[in-house]
Order: sequence, then structure tokens, then C-alpha cells
Amino acid sequence: MSESVLSLYIDRINEYLELSVKGEDTVTQAMRYSLSNGGKRIRPALTMEFCKVCGGDTDKALSFAAAVEMIHTYSLIHDDLPCMDDDDMRRGKPSCHIAFGEEYALLAGDGLLTLAFETLAKAKLEPEKIVKAAAVLARCAGHRGMVEGQTLDLQGEGKALSLDEIRRTHELKTVEMIKAACLLGCIAAGASEEKLAAAEKYAYGIGLSFQIIDDILDVTSDEQTLGKPIGSDAERGKDTYVTLLGLENAETEAQRYTDEAVKALSVFGDAADGLKQLATALLNRKN
Repeated sequence: MSESVLSLYIDRINEYLELSVKGEDTVTQAMRYSLSNGGKRIRPALTMEFCKVCGGDTDKALSFAAAVEMIHTYSLIHDDLPCMDDDDMRRGKPSCHIAFGEEYALLAGDGLLTLAFETLAKAKLEPEKIVKAAAVLARCAGHRGMVEGQTLDLQGEGKALSLDEIRRTHELKTVEMIKAACLLGCIAAGASEEKLAAAEKYAYGIGLSFQIIDDILDVTSDEQTLGKPIGSDAERGKDTYVTLLGLENAETEAQRYTDEAVKALSVFGDAADGLKQLATALLNRKN
């Protein structure tokens, strides 16, 4: 996915999201504040690109893509709360609870979570595709997916963790929603089981690589570049790929997972060149 293609998706996604969240009440303002706070839109772009690669109409995948981004944004709002990671900054701006207060940030997250499924249900697609997408999204975001990952993340603070325990946390907290994004694009296009399986493998590879790079940047980057405080993992006593493997070996692991992700795309042929480029771009990102 070249930068120009990514930019095209971002414009369409941002317009759709802006039209989806309207109102002047405090909770709606808080929802819109976080939803428009400069996200890379990687997950919804994956939904759109997988729909395209599988021969579908990307306009019809917009509702699915927006739903994924709404859930991702809700998770960030809640993740920043004092009872969770207690982060005051997000993407270079005050976190939602700093800007609007904890109670409204909590409700804004709740609002985005529920709006996601309302948005998904409005997709101009066959009912069976909508039902399948809703089931995938709910599973990946729920208490056996992303929420369980967040639980393990909290429970791991201040404890000595094995690499397998760290990987399991990342598989749930990070990979699950990236998997949802990829699968929803395939579902929108009516892709075969073979392509769904390939999309899931791709998501697994770029998801773990993405989280390892996050761990690396938390040590090597600076607050201005990252848009949030650095060194937060160490402050909270969290073991990471970097603390267990060191920087060089962590970078090697990220490259390995990226390579596995790219290999999984062979079933799509040349149509997947953009997804290969995206995997490399995520591996080399600086924020």
C-alpha cells in the first residue's frame, strides 16, 4: 500500500467518520475529539485494501472499516484512563479524559463501542455478510480477544514475564483487532476460506511486529516524535520484547514476523503488492 493509496483511504475514512458522529453534547464532542485525533487509520485501511484485493467494492466496505476504527479509538480512550495506563497525552494532544474529564471519557468510549455495531449494521451488503462481520468483530474486540489482552497487560505489571506470556498478551491486545480489520475486508468482498486464512496469517505477522516496534520506540524514540510519553513501560514495571531480548534481537523478531506476514500474501498474487509495502512501512515506522 503506497503512501498515496493510504492517503486516499484516509480521506474517505475520515469523511465517513465525521458524518457518523454528530452532536453538540459533551459525550459526542468527546467521541469526535478522540476519533479525529490524527490516527494513522491503519486498521480501516486494511479493511478497505483487503476488500479491494479480494475483488470487492471498497465503498461498500466503508461501514466495516469505520466500525473497526471506532472500536480501536474507544480502546485507546479507555487505555489512557488513570485506572488503566494513566497516560495524559495521545498523539501529541491531551488524552480524552484530560480534555473532557474521566466520566465523559468513559462514556465516550462506551458510545464509540456501541456506535461501531450500529455503523456496521448499516453496510450496503448482503445480510449474511453483515452478520458474519459482526460476529468476527465482537469476538476479536471482546473478553476473549482485545479485552482479555488488556486484562493480561494489567496483570503483568510488576511481574517477571516469559516471552510466551508477553506474546500472548500482544496476540490478544494488538493482533486481534488487526485481524478483525483484515477479515472484515475479506468478508465484505465475499472472499474464499483460503483467502480468509491468508488474511489472518498476515494480520498475525504485522500485528506482532507492530507491537514489538512499539516496545522498541518506547525506549529509543522521544516524546515529540511519538506523541506520548516514552519510557512508560519501564515506569509501570512492564516486561517487553526489549527487556527480555534486547534491542537488536527484538528488531530481528519484528523482521521475522513481517517476513511471515508477507509470505502469507502469496495466495493473492500481484494484487497484494500494496499490503506488502504496508508491512514494510509499519516495520520501519518512527511513531
